[in-house]
Parts: sequence; C-alpha cells; structure tokens
Amino acid sequence: MHRLASWAVSIAAVLMALPANAALLTFYRELGPEAPGATGSGWARATFDTELVTMRVEASFQGLSGVTTVAHIHCCTAVPETGTIGVATYPGTFPGWPVGVTAGSYDSTFDMNVATSYTGSFITNFGGGTVPGAFAALLAGLDDGLGYFNVHSETFRGGEIRGFLRAVPEPGALVLLGLGLLAVGITLRHRFRG
Repeated sequence: MHRLASWAVSIAAVLMALPANAALLTFYRELGPEAPGATGSGWARATFDTELVTMRVEASFQGLSGVTTVAHIHCCTAVPETGTIGVATYPGTFPGWPVGVTAGSYDSTFDMNVATSYTGSFITNFGGGTVPGAFAALLAGLDDGLGYFNVHSETFRGGEIRGFLRAVPEPGALVLLGLGLLAVGITLRHRFRG
C-alpha cells in the first residue's frame, strides 16, 4: 500500500511542477427561464485568454417562447447570483448571434482589447474609463458571480433565459484534487488496517 501512496504523491508532485495554463479562464452556466412564462433552456460558456485578451463565447439554446433578438453578458450585480444590471459586452448583441430563431447554437471569439467589445457605460462605470480596466472588471465580476449570460426574445424583450456564469476549475486542479484524495484514502486505509 505504501507503494501506491508514494506513486500518487509522486504523480501529484510532477503535475504540480508542470506550468499551469493560467492564461485561460473559463466560466460556464446552464441557462433557464428568467421571467414567468418563459420556456427556454440552454447553456453558455465564456473562455478568456488573459495573454491574448480574447473572449470565446459558446452557447446553445432551445425551446424559447419567442424568437431570439439579442444575447450578451450583463455585469456586475451588487449581490452574487441575483439581481439585474446593465449590459457589459457588445452593445446590442454578440456579432453573428442567431436572430429570429427559437433554438440554435453559437461559437465566436472576440478581441477584448477594443472598446467596441463593451458597452460605453460598462467601460465608464466599471472599467474606470479604460478598456483594460473593463476587461479586468469583467473578469473580476464573473469570478465573483456577478455577471450573467442573457438571451432575449421577441416574447421576453427584457430577457427570456439567463444564467450567472461561474468559474470552471482547470482540469489540472481536478486531477491534483483527485490524486490527493486517493493518497489520503490509501493512507487512512493502511493506518486502520495495520
């Protein structure tokens, strides 16, 4: 049993020595009805590359009560996971968002170094008047659970489905956690057996 525990600790040490991909930050959430009577569902993922200063937006939705009009990220509410706030990204809608449908999918990457990636009010109110400040504020807001992905429809112009985006752990962190739990379990088993 000591061999297995040593092996798990060795693998964990090797994985910890590997460079972490801190440049990629991913936020994800299932989307559900925002208003009474809304019927849609879906999911959204926003992946930020902090070195390239980009945001990849992926989403899928179905069963909307009305046809789509716009979609964007709102940020930053006063309380995590609750409330409403103005739009942070792309005045109007994400470029190329599927409009006029009740189901669809989306995948596009944006340069977050340009002012047109944000609303003017978000840059002013949250970004301190600068684009780098807006990028930092958006990341901080999402990390704190203060930003949500919103899909609007003709039936629910204020928003039909939404979900507060939450950070997704890096796969390496999950591997390390699993190996650590394995090592603890093996150690406890050995201790109680012998």
